[in-house]
Amino acid sequence: MSDCHGVQTPLPHKIALSHDMGPTTEEEKKFMAKIPYLSAVGSLQYLAMMTRPDIAHSVAYLARFNSNPGQKHWEALKHLLRYVKGTLEHKLTYSGDKAGDEPFVTYSDSSHGDCVDTGRSTAGYVTMVAGGAVEWYSKLQTIVALSTTEAEYMAAVEAGKEIAWMRNLISVRSGRLERREREKEKQNDSDTDTE
Repeated sequence: MSDCHGVQTPLPHKIALSHDMGPTTEEEKKFMAKIPYLSAVGSLQYLAMMTRPDIAHSVAYLARFNSNPGQKHWEALKHLLRYVKGTLEHKLTYSGDKAGDEPFVTYSDSSHGDCVDTGRSTAGYVTMVAGGAVEWYSKLQTIVALSTTEAEYMAAVEAGKEIAWMRNLISVRSGRLERREREKEKQNDSDTDTE
């Protein structure tokens, strides 16, 4: 894979993998036993969690098949590795001029019924501060949504939890900063009074 060519997308267009694509014959099982599928997915999960929100959905999708990956799963994983190879220069960037009026912005989305095996939807969100992602999430929803709207609402609820947490974090942090500034002013006032 070290000399592979990069690709433009994390996964092939309209890919639909399922658990039924796992190895069934002894020959397929022996072949897949030699493949470092779990190790590669684990390494990509670390990368997706720490610095690459662009691959979070793809890695979560491929991790669904960790218990019995097949040849098609391996091919999709190699596609993702080629994407990572071709986008090594991608990085998270933050810029104060992109901050705007709000301290952060959160986007959410879902893909209704995209799990071939269960019919469950995938939900995700990303929270941006100063133009860069600080928190992201992509996960299979726990229940089957009966409509696209319901899947979107469930994704929005997850994003809403993140919004509440971020607001609390920012208010606590700004409260501490204000308290420090008041203490510095008091210290400066008392220093001037003693002179």
